[in-house]
Amino acid sequence: MLSCCQKTNLQYPVFSLWLLSALFIFSSCQFPEKKYVPKAAGSGSDTLILPIEDISQVELEMIRMGLVDIQSIDTTIHTDIKYSTTENFLKSDIYGDYNKAYLQPDVAEKLVNAQTFLKELHPGYRLLVFDAARTVSAQKMLWDSLKMPAREKGKFACNPQNGSLHNFGAAVDLSIIDDKGKELDMGCPYDYFGPLAYPVMENQLISDSTLTQQQVDNRKLLRQVMAKSGFFNIQTEWWHFNSCTRTEAMERYERIE
Repeated sequence: MLSCCQKTNLQYPVFSLWLLSALFIFSSCQFPEKKYVPKAAGSGSDTLILPIEDISQVELEMIRMGLVDIQSIDTTIHTDIKYSTTENFLKSDIYGDYNKAYLQPDVAEKLVNAQTFLKELHPGYRLLVFDAARTVSAQKMLWDSLKMPAREKGKFACNPQNGSLHNFGAAVDLSIIDDKGKELDMGCPYDYFGPLAYPVMENQLISDSTLTQQQVDNRKLLRQVMAKSGFFNIQTEWWHFNSCTRTEAMERYERIE
């Protein structure tokens, strides 16, 4: 049996625990806990100092897959993600709250190199990214929106069953802006469907005065810096560049569903 003195001594720890619990509950209500997620490889930090609530689910998935936001490693590369606006051929925002340019780490490194090459040639010029990694679900929306035979569709979008290089974070759509922030004249806008966008048609388009020499020279500058850093273009879109073949992408990377 405990003495009165022993009982009194036991009450203090109980009171202290109760007080600490109350303070903890109060502080938790006043200062909600922030949640952090791992930062993607190559970003130079182990944590992303943003609450999870401020990051879109698509972005969280890309981070989980190891892709990197290009602006996290080179802030001089500008972005204007067209499918997160209505400035695209669908005239509709299909990306919602996802408006970043994510790429595989090695592809992002190539793009940073392209930016370096561009600045060496024209110190005031910068790359402007229109689109980078894209989910397969978004790819399906693009594919289904094209009201033309499948063979024609393939000139402008990849069949989602096969997968675009965008779906692996291994392709990028982009242009160049000058030292005043104005996009260089490429002869036709991004997402233009038709021969005017075809690099393979440029000599003929100059001959019939559909494109000017300056417009083609601007395209050649873009191709020059992208090729030097390891990208290759396609023949129906002046803005689209692949980092590897589809076969190589399927071997190296996970598809972004």
